[in-house]
Amino acid sequence: MDPEELLNEKAGEPQKESPLKSLERDLKIYNESIKEVAIEIMVEGISSHPIFIAHQHEVKLGEVILDRHDLNTDWTINASTLEEFIEAGVVKKELKDRFLKTYKKPEDFMCVFVVVPEGANFVYYPYPKR
Repeated sequence: MDPEELLNEKAGEPQKESPLKSLERDLKIYNESIKEVAIEIMVEGISSHPIFIAHQHEVKLGEVILDRHDLNTDWTINASTLEEFIEAGVVKKELKDRFLKTYKKPEDFMCVFVVVPEGANFVYYPYPKR
């Protein structure tokens, strides 16, 4: 096997951009809207732990707040909460405390659950400093 195959690169073909690059571009566009929703979730007492789901397909978790089709971007963002993630079994009840230890301050970071065909993971993306 060639090293290029291990890296999923084909000789002579341009390397495909990581989906995280396009997500970062979209989060820069979306950051003010996401922060407003996060604050709303906390102020209204819905949850102290807002979570945003970034996806490019259908996701049955949370509520769509920024639709990539409407905004001509690459990623759709759903708003959710830690409580909904536990209820749906995405975060197991017994692992809630461990999750909370790594959960960053929602006034400074958006907690983004990034869903790609290969799987999903949590990413903390900082809001720009004012």
